[in-house]
Amino acid sequence: MSQLTQSVCQPENTQQAITQNQSKPAPPCTLVIFGGAGDLTKRLLIPSIYNLQAAGLLPENFAIIGVARADKNDEQFRADLSEEIKAFATTQVEETIWKQLINKVYYLRGNFDEAPTYEALKLRLDEIEKIHNTGKSRLYYLATGAEYFPKIAELLGQTDMVKQEEGVWRRVIVEKPFGTDLQSAEALNRSLLSVLEENQIYRIDHYLGKETVQNILVFRFANGLFEPLWNNKYVDSVQITVVESVGVENRGNYYDKSGALRDMVPNHLFQLLTMTAMEPPTSFQPDAVRSEKAKVLQAIHPLTDEQVRTQTVRGQYSSGVIKGKEIPDYRNSPKVNPQSETETFVAMKLFVDNWRWAGVPFYLRTGKCLPKKRSEIVITFKKAPFSLFRGEDVGSLEPNNLILHIQPEEGISLQFGAKIPGPKVMLSGVEMDFNYHDYFGQSSSTGYETLIYDCMIGDATLFQRADNTELGWKVVDPMLKLWQSEKADFPNYVAGSNGPAAADELLARDGRAWRQIK
Repeated sequence: MSQLTQSVCQPENTQQAITQNQSKPAPPCTLVIFGGAGDLTKRLLIPSIYNLQAAGLLPENFAIIGVARADKNDEQFRADLSEEIKAFATTQVEETIWKQLINKVYYLRGNFDEAPTYEALKLRLDEIEKIHNTGKSRLYYLATGAEYFPKIAELLGQTDMVKQEEGVWRRVIVEKPFGTDLQSAEALNRSLLSVLEENQIYRIDHYLGKETVQNILVFRFANGLFEPLWNNKYVDSVQITVVESVGVENRGNYYDKSGALRDMVPNHLFQLLTMTAMEPPTSFQPDAVRSEKAKVLQAIHPLTDEQVRTQTVRGQYSSGVIKGKEIPDYRNSPKVNPQSETETFVAMKLFVDNWRWAGVPFYLRTGKCLPKKRSEIVITFKKAPFSLFRGEDVGSLEPNNLILHIQPEEGISLQFGAKIPGPKVMLSGVEMDFNYHDYFGQSSSTGYETLIYDCMIGDATLFQRADNTELGWKVVDPMLKLWQSEKADFPNYVAGSNGPAAADELLARDGRAWRQIK
């Protein structure tokens, strides 16, 4: 496809608008991180909190307590984070800003499932809140294994540390996975809601912190150009792709129990699907948005066993080469069962059975060890009638594609047909691109900044409600159950390829093809 480069001239008021698009600092509070010595904290949470500090979005009266089993004290914890931030920060660390933050950081050694930890935490919180004048509002971040979520909530409740009152809020951030199937998701919600109100629970999906994901709603509902076309009259199909070039690496212990379906589909992919397919909410209030997303999931009817066999594909990678690096078989990866039946690739065809989308297939795929890392949504519009060009050697008329690029590059591109210069009428596919980096400058975020800030100010728009999580599992559950009962023919795709041949056949049967990953 030839390239038509869109010359993006930054309007004079764009930089001014960026400068003005600054929120007020969050209200005073204390952040408690369960799993404070873990990978998530050092790689993403602390860099995100540093970025919030640098942007002036953290309150002056603020403190952090990390809770973990590691044998550390405040000074050791601060020293470790000061070293780790150099490796994981998304921007140059300014010593003055870092010093302002790290002096508000504390550590408590303890086990997540033992009551004495919470008694000690309660005393420590009282002490730190007085030192930093943070008030009594608290944000508890569960950066632990999912098996600890119910117990942490229970012990916080038993020690009266999640009780709210006038002017004092207590909120809990829960990391995915939100269960491993429908039954466990329902059990997790029951245990959390036995201690907390729904408005205290923030089920976080870092994908929703990405600018392009949030821009889906703006793109659809703030532009009169595309929303009138956003329906089955004009849209032929939708492809949602979230793939990685890396393998399981050192996460075999977790991944071999989870697999691609559990790990990615009920959260990341379904979040992208619901934002693409939802109806316009009555407002951008959290429950208005989340209710429309729930309606999309309700409209996806769970597949029968026969439909699972014909409308879904699972795969597991064998050895190959990606970017010059030898990749071993998934089954030969560390901490993976040598006879593992765990899928590392999933593709499926789903239908949103409502008035807007009736008959439009939504193709989803996710996997590891594909040629490159890519997350995108492709809206393919129906082809134009050919009769106008009868008798002209124009070649085939290709459909128009609108592509929402989520990562690694963030932006939007539109593919359409244009006449090739010359006396004959001949067409060529061309492309117009909007790139966030070119227009708004380099983003230096982890994706967590917006989400953590929203938790602090009490905006739950980008977080999943209990019903949303359960509706997602209702769609996935029939696949899990059938796959557990039927043996897979693994491995069935080479590392560095575009996935199993059956995934290509899934679309080929409908006369369509995946957008190539290259």
